[in-house]
Amino acid sequence: MANDREQLLHKFRNDQRVISVMAVDNPKQLPALTDGFDILLLIITNDLSLNNHTTNYIRDNQRIQERWHDPASVEQWIRHGIHRNIIHWLLKGEILLDQNTYLEGLRHRMLEFPVDLREHRLLVEFSLFLRKYLQSKEYILDEHLLDAYNNILEALHHWARIVIIEDGYHPEITVWRQIRAINPGVYKLYEELTTSKETIKQRVQLVLLACEFSVMSKMERCCEALIHILEESDRPLSGDELQMNPQLVEVKAELPLLLNKLVKKGLIKEVAIPMDEDITELELKYTPL
Repeated sequence: MANDREQLLHKFRNDQRVISVMAVDNPKQLPALTDGFDILLLIITNDLSLNNHTTNYIRDNQRIQERWHDPASVEQWIRHGIHRNIIHWLLKGEILLDQNTYLEGLRHRMLEFPVDLREHRLLVEFSLFLRKYLQSKEYILDEHLLDAYNNILEALHHWARIVIIEDGYHPEITVWRQIRAINPGVYKLYEELTTSKETIKQRVQLVLLACEFSVMSKMERCCEALIHILEESDRPLSGDELQMNPQLVEVKAELPLLLNKLVKKGLIKEVAIPMDEDITELELKYTPL
């Protein structure tokens, strides 16, 4: 195995464009993790022209995929939590080459899961949870039962990810196996929704009720990153100003809904600012309590 790794490394060792190289073997139970290839090579490069470059080839009867990414892209994926495979790669992969210990340091920071990153991920997951939860409520009222089921299942998935993040861990690809060990109560809800002999409507209503009482109580905790931005401002901020904030880019589409809910829950204040001298229109802006 060591000799195989050395052969893989040979082509990168003197390449000035390469910062680090990591190998991820194909886990037989999760072949999609490496797109079905025997080995995935994650190559961190300082050459922006190679960012998102992918090469597939066969070497010594092994199917290999190379994925080239620059550090900024990788760190953005970690912050956003949208590329779930990257978490597994970085935490479980074998570091073969590491200039200035870049990957080692990145892995260490991920394991630490610093507060600012955790709060950001909570905000993203909660915004997605809230949208799916409310959509399910609307569908159930209109008797669109399968749509209600699908949305509450997605909401429950985001709830599970919230619980995992709160516990100090990065959500893995196999979230339900992970949540079963961390919070059996949430896993039980998942079982009730997916395997119960009750009607679809009854199952959806059960989870909606649990969401209302359990997760909605997490709103303030999950929205701390947004509330902190309001607290740092010396004036009320409009929804448009908040949507342009680079720290909120991942929740841009959900911000109006989030702001509305935070106001109704009494967690932030909504103020009306005259938009013209005749005060014919008032712009809604937001400020902390």
